[in-house]
Amino acid sequence: MWNSFWRPRDRFSLDQLRYLTDQLTKVQVVSDVNKDFVIEALRSIAELMTYGDQNDPSYFEFFMEKQVMGEFVRILKLSKTISVPLQLLQTVSILVQNLRNEHAIYYLFSNEHVNYLITYSFDFKNEELLSYYISFLRAISGKLNKNTVSLLVKIRGDEVVSFPLYVEAIRFAFHEENMVRIAVRAVTLNVYHVGDDSVNRYISSAPHKDYFSKLISFFRKQSMDLNKLVSHTLINPGPDSTSTIIAAIDEIEDNLYYFSDIVSAGIPDVGSLITDSILMVLIFPLLLPSLRIAIDNDMQSGVVTSLYLLCCILRIIKIKDLANTIAAALFCPLEAFTKSSGGKLNSHIPSHGSPSEYQLPNNDDLTKSDIRHSMFNVPHSSSSSGFHPEGVLMQNDCSCPNLSLRDVLLAYVTKGDDVQVLGSLSMLATLLQTKELDESMLDGLGILPQRKQHKKLLLQALVGESSGEEELFSPKSSLTRDGAGSDIDAYHKKIKDQYGISFLSSDVGISPHVNRFQVIDALVSLFCRSSISAETLWDGGWLLRQLLPYSESEFNSHHLEVLKVSYKNCASDLVEEVKGIWSDFLISVICDEWRKCKRAMESSSPPKEPSCVLFLPHPHKFSLEDNTSTGSSFDAGERMQELVKVFVLLHQLQLFTLGRASPEQPSIDPPGDLPANCRAQISGIDVSGPKAGTEISLVNAVPCRVAFKSGKEHHLYFQAISSGISGWLVLAEEQPSQMSHGIVRVVAPLAGCND
Repeated sequence: MWNSFWRPRDRFSLDQLRYLTDQLTKVQVVSDVNKDFVIEALRSIAELMTYGDQNDPSYFEFFMEKQVMGEFVRILKLSKTISVPLQLLQTVSILVQNLRNEHAIYYLFSNEHVNYLITYSFDFKNEELLSYYISFLRAISGKLNKNTVSLLVKIRGDEVVSFPLYVEAIRFAFHEENMVRIAVRAVTLNVYHVGDDSVNRYISSAPHKDYFSKLISFFRKQSMDLNKLVSHTLINPGPDSTSTIIAAIDEIEDNLYYFSDIVSAGIPDVGSLITDSILMVLIFPLLLPSLRIAIDNDMQSGVVTSLYLLCCILRIIKIKDLANTIAAALFCPLEAFTKSSGGKLNSHIPSHGSPSEYQLPNNDDLTKSDIRHSMFNVPHSSSSSGFHPEGVLMQNDCSCPNLSLRDVLLAYVTKGDDVQVLGSLSMLATLLQTKELDESMLDGLGILPQRKQHKKLLLQALVGESSGEEELFSPKSSLTRDGAGSDIDAYHKKIKDQYGISFLSSDVGISPHVNRFQVIDALVSLFCRSSISAETLWDGGWLLRQLLPYSESEFNSHHLEVLKVSYKNCASDLVEEVKGIWSDFLISVICDEWRKCKRAMESSSPPKEPSCVLFLPHPHKFSLEDNTSTGSSFDAGERMQELVKVFVLLHQLQLFTLGRASPEQPSIDPPGDLPANCRAQISGIDVSGPKAGTEISLVNAVPCRVAFKSGKEHHLYFQAISSGISGWLVLAEEQPSQMSHGIVRVVAPLAGCND
């Protein structure tokens, strides 16, 4: 009998819940003496309620009968310490997260206790308390739907007049701690995706709609901080520079995906609010002018940073009106944005924070017609040393206010440094891939792919539009000026009327055929530039293949001549590499880079992501114009590989201009009079060399034993194989099923085969 009297209560029993609740009701003051008991009681009640929700509904019936939530609020009012509110927030968060019974959730939200906790004046100077509070808000938002949200708002008539969960959450939207900001985004997105009309009207009405413009203002500050970080890295690069920039990029893109998620919720007017804020706060006053000018020293070297941000906005935020407005703005003259931004013109294109490799002439009288004239009437310069492709470069004055931003992008392609070229190519490629952009806008920019042109003209011909059939079979087919211009004119009117950007319509010239030729001319000029890295040239090759996927139909004779001369010059330089110290690897590198280049050209996306422009390349230790053999062997190897990359690109472009497809492997015919070829042929090796895992003949191989670990020997075959000027040392393992044949396990290069 006495054992039964003193038997302890089961930890997960209704009796234990009764006992803890009874003890809490007796607490009249929370002090250092009893705070530990109160904390433990709150923690245990959370465990018991979670257990009861899964096993016994009587637990929650008791919880409602005794109004335990009311006891929680009373304990909070009595508490003078931080530890008790911490545990209380955690307890309620656990309850909300783990209760699966809908009626239980309705009960928790149906009284004002949850809203009281949301609006309670906690001491948020304590970082741990703030963390628990934000987790509490996030837990509540996770249970929102059209039924539960009505329990957390106050309604007058048909309109929501109070929504504490949303209002208190966005107070911390711009907190210095990133994890707090992430949690607030989760709360707001849960609210936006409920889909309640009255809540949506509350969110998009004043003063709550100001949250969206504040988001863009905060993003603007992050954009300027990113530019300062990139600029500082230029001056003082450190071991953590790359990781710091990556972290900043991740946060930038996370914010843009947040904007995209907000828009996808489909709340009326919010999409237009975000569009207007992005244009008025970020793009018009900062990003577009920063392609040419410095604004209050905030974006002095921000050409490529601005290009990167524009690419991200177009790729991530799927708003048709935003994409088309940005594209239309590229036709506007520079002075339209300099007036609105109050910036100052630079006398030259900034070289991403470093001295420019060229200095542009200062000629304010140069007009757009002069530019087009220089592009279409390029002199064919030549000298005794051969054709100089630099003669095709546009003679643009990039500080002329009459230039459009589109002209500036093309000027960077033809005259900018490596990162400026890559940034401009990324921008053009992003515009081309933006599905929200009207085809007429792409045609006006001169980057509508040929296959899309043919498709639209074919549709026009099928529906009986007389001009469609004529243009379809015209060698200069393009959408009409009226089709492209009318859409662009409509967006220009909007830019003037709605956003206050003033410019004369006569300053904007749109001729799809002319603009298309400008783009092709700029890309051809790019392939002639020896100062641009091979990987950047590959991006240019990808863009050209997108514009002209079938043949050379839009190349003129000058383009073909320029490409041919550049190819011959590069091939001549490559022949010189046969005399270099890495000649043994030349054929294998050509084969390898050929495959990579072919994949890059035929890919559905550019070889490089837009963010690559922010990771500045190391200064070139060599120039493709320098054929001297000075420097280390490592430098010579880098130079050889860079030269091969340029060569395979130009070679594949040559095949393209001839209307031929690039083969999977380059046609390499090594000298046939070398006796060393016999060994390669006997071993069954092609000119690309042996690869691990491939089968070879072991006719001339030497058996040996190799120990990679102590006490473990492998019976292998050693063989030296050469093909032309390339050679390899091979360790192969004999196949039991096929005598005199083996599988290559290890390959090492063999130098000096041409001695």
